[in-house]
Amino acid sequence: MGLKDLVKRFTTPVEEIDAGRLHDRFAALGLTDIAQLPMRTPSRFGGQVKRLRIVPRSGIPSLEVVVEDGTGLAVLVFSGRRELPGVEHGRHVTVEGVAHLERGHKVVLNPAYTLL
Repeated sequence: MGLKDLVKRFTTPVEEIDAGRLHDRFAALGLTDIAQLPMRTPSRFGGQVKRLRIVPRSGIPSLEVVVEDGTGLAVLVFSGRRELPGVEHGRHVTVEGVAHLERGHKVVLNPAYTLL
């Protein structure tokens, strides 16, 4: 490790290092980056669960799961669900579904998911 690498390592913000590691983990699986996610097209991507919350959508409780892969965020919406077994903060998942933009966020409704 050279002096430049050492200086870069100590001056790079922790969030940037974490995002790079997360991106590398999911890039190795051959998945689409969330930043490059095509709209209205079936795709497969992955990420780490950052946030879970229950919100009403059209009067029905829905579980919103925010997933990050180091390049961006995607919101997974599971209609009529208050919880998903195994899905919790910090877990890594792969997701298959169709994304669309909703209020500036990439949203996937009722996707198929696999826990890693």
